[in-house]
Amino acid sequence: MNKILPVVLSGGSGTRLWPLSREKYPKQLLPLVGDLSMLQATIARMDGIPGLAEPLLVCNEEHRFVVAEQMRLLGKRGKVLLEPFGRNTAPALTLAALWAQEQGDDPVMVVMPADHVILDAAVFRDTVAKAALLAEQGFAVTFGITPDCPETGYGYIQQGGLLPGDSGAFKLARFVEKPDRDTAQTYLDAGDFLWNSGLFVMRASTWITALDLCRPDILAACRAALQGETADGDFVRLDRAAFEKCPADSIDYAVMERLTTGQAGLPESVVIPLSAGWSDVGAWDALWKVLPKCGEGNATRGDVMLEGCRDTLVVSESRLVACIGVSNLIVVETDDAVLVTHHDATQDVKKIVDRLKADKRPVAQWHRKIYRPWGWYDGVDAGERFQVKRIGVKPGASLSLQMHHHRAEHWIVVSGTARVTKGEEVFLVTENQSTYIPLGVRHRLEKPGIVALEMIEVQSGSYLGEDDIVRFEDTYGRH
Repeated sequence: MNKILPVVLSGGSGTRLWPLSREKYPKQLLPLVGDLSMLQATIARMDGIPGLAEPLLVCNEEHRFVVAEQMRLLGKRGKVLLEPFGRNTAPALTLAALWAQEQGDDPVMVVMPADHVILDAAVFRDTVAKAALLAEQGFAVTFGITPDCPETGYGYIQQGGLLPGDSGAFKLARFVEKPDRDTAQTYLDAGDFLWNSGLFVMRASTWITALDLCRPDILAACRAALQGETADGDFVRLDRAAFEKCPADSIDYAVMERLTTGQAGLPESVVIPLSAGWSDVGAWDALWKVLPKCGEGNATRGDVMLEGCRDTLVVSESRLVACIGVSNLIVVETDDAVLVTHHDATQDVKKIVDRLKADKRPVAQWHRKIYRPWGWYDGVDAGERFQVKRIGVKPGASLSLQMHHHRAEHWIVVSGTARVTKGEEVFLVTENQSTYIPLGVRHRLEKPGIVALEMIEVQSGSYLGEDDIVRFEDTYGRH
């Protein structure tokens, strides 16, 4: 049997989970259920499957360093294909399949969005093993979630006849779009409809053959993008101009829905029912459903106190949140935004995000704490001609050699030791010491040794935007 290749698609923005999930740091990078981020949990739940290859990730270029760091913390290695533009899931899977074939293999790909929750990993692995055997035979396999309510937020898959053998797979009769509540109830009553999970298992060659018949334009654009690829450690960078021309489409629309037509040359498609505590955590009410709850149906995280509350989710990121006598609410507190919504209105969070984007408010895209390949910074305070940041630098990391046209900086070391380049000088600054970087002077901050550095930066000047950076050297290949 060929190797089993976990293909993790990490391109979503998770706007319905704002303010915790934001475009520049979306939900798959957050630990929403348990201690691992959703991306880490997606990779970890494959552990123990025989013949498992190192994972292959497809992610937004802007998230590359956070993804790599989360992989490192998980103790995993794997290649990361970097998309310069979002083009939906069909091109992402095509890139993965083509890249796998470039390595001289035709693996069975287990295609998983990075932002799903699966509570019973053992059941999931058993189902993947059955699906992999079918994929070896040339089937395109998808998982359908056994429904437990007339859900209107998911698409549905109708089962056909049962396949011979003990795989538990059914022929795939048809896909249907997200229904209204009455239609969803008829699907539930019928007993042969499953929720569409967005999980797929097939050989790389099976996907390429199907795509060549269904969407040759996507296949051609992805081939061109990979022909111009460049390697950067574990990152694979695509030809930007070629990929920009790639049409956007989903796996379902591009291929899977067409597999039920019986068109000559297309692989046979099957669906395996999966009951493993799955959720795509598409909105706050979906997260509430999968989290552990008290006897009153409340789920909490962070510094939270409840009195007389029922069926309520409260998330606190930076301070005490107290709720009294409320029910069926979602309350989410971060250091720069608070969301309060009824369970029935959680899909409308996207409308708030759209309004924030229209008003060009950074809170739609960025957290106050911004992660960088060298560490992070947190905007503590700002005013007319000044800005204060907390900065953390990882051991062995360094910021770029840079200068600013419009601002000067004062650095005060809180803990650890910094190596500072200022003009022609290079010197150490230790705890409770400080230094001053004048406007227009080349400078660099580094963290030697094995202990992390934390410092306070006070900026002053006529313009304090992040685009006032001229980089001369950068370890991470940024312009």
